[in-house]
Amino acid sequence: PYYVDINQNLFLEAYLHSSDSNLVLFLDTCVASPTPHNFTTVTYDIIRNGCVRDSTYATYYSPYRHMVRFKFNAFQFIRNNPLVYLQCELVVCRAYDYSSRCYQGCTARSRREASS
Repeated sequence: PYYVDINQNLFLEAYLHSSDSNLVLFLDTCVASPTPHNFTTVTYDIIRNGCVRDSTYATYYSPYRHMVRFKFNAFQFIRNNPLVYLQCELVVCRAYDYSSRCYQGCTARSRREASS
């Protein structure tokens, strides 16, 4: 556990441990939940499909392609639940493969049009 006050900046870093230096790490989705085993019912999106959903989210420079650094402000869910759990999905890609998910950035999925 990591203890922070409400609205305090929470800094996170993800690092890919690999001997292959040609890999890139990309933060695709990061979701918060008041419970550790349910990230679908009551959730708060910090970033989803590479699209930032929280205005306090920011990325930071990383000297390595296989490391991502970011921050957001700590918060709590309604009903004064004192705990917030995070679940983040990261994607590993080949460096300079511009067709890979890592280089696409925000991919807001478009809704299909209903046929008449």
